[in-house]
Amino acid sequence: MKLILKRTLLPSLMAASLAGVSLAPMQPASADDRVLRDAAVGAGAGIVTGAITGCRSVLGNAINGAAAGAAVNGANGLRNRRAARQGNIIQDVAVGSGAGLVTGAVTGNCRGRTLKNVINGGAAGAAVHIIRNNTR
Repeated sequence: MKLILKRTLLPSLMAASLAGVSLAPMQPASADDRVLRDAAVGAGAGIVTGAITGCRSVLGNAINGAAAGAAVNGANGLRNRRAARQGNIIQDVAVGSGAGLVTGAVTGNCRGRTLKNVINGGAAGAAVHIIRNNTR
């Protein structure tokens, strides 16, 4: 039960701290060795996708992508080990899109254009999925 709570709460706490509200220290977030890497991959993908979609805020795009990466990490942590190893790109893109939508609404990224935030989050989720499956 404690492990499930950690895997459920840590990605959202990481996303909140990246958004500028520090709710948890960074040390507990390193419990999953891939959460920081996934957030960094998501941030990079968010910046690139934001430039393509026309969202001009680099910081907002990085926050959006990092939150999507952390959310995908959390979704992968909730699956059993076999399913997490195989991965599911549709689920990762959906989780990233949802996280991009919520983060964009909270931060006001892309001037409230919901579809662009969803696309940015989905692309970050896909990037995390691809990197995760190629580095095993």
